[in-house]
Amino acid sequence: MRYIAAYLLLQLANAEATPSASDITKVVSAAGVEVDSERIEKLFAALEGKNIEEVIAEGKSKLASVPSGGAAPAAAAAGSAAPAAAAAAEESEEESDEDMGMGLFD
Repeated sequence: MRYIAAYLLLQLANAEATPSASDITKVVSAAGVEVDSERIEKLFAALEGKNIEEVIAEGKSKLASVPSGGAAPAAAAAGSAAPAAAAAAEESEEESDEDMGMGLFD
């Protein structure tokens, strides 16, 4: 993912030039990340002969078909989790005094 991101950043910086492997290596190295040359080669092999804008459009169409209707149940679960968290906090306070049969100031 980092190599794709570096490629796209370089493409945005200069839309008329195609980023090279050394350009991507410079960007990734500047971020303090170890560079895997094999992955960069795979990226260029996958993008060979393709227009980056067409690749992005194809990716968007694939993402559009992915179901993403999980937000509403998650919100409902979060609402019911609050009372459970409060009950768990009360239990932990009660249990903390019972540890080893004595309190801190006994």
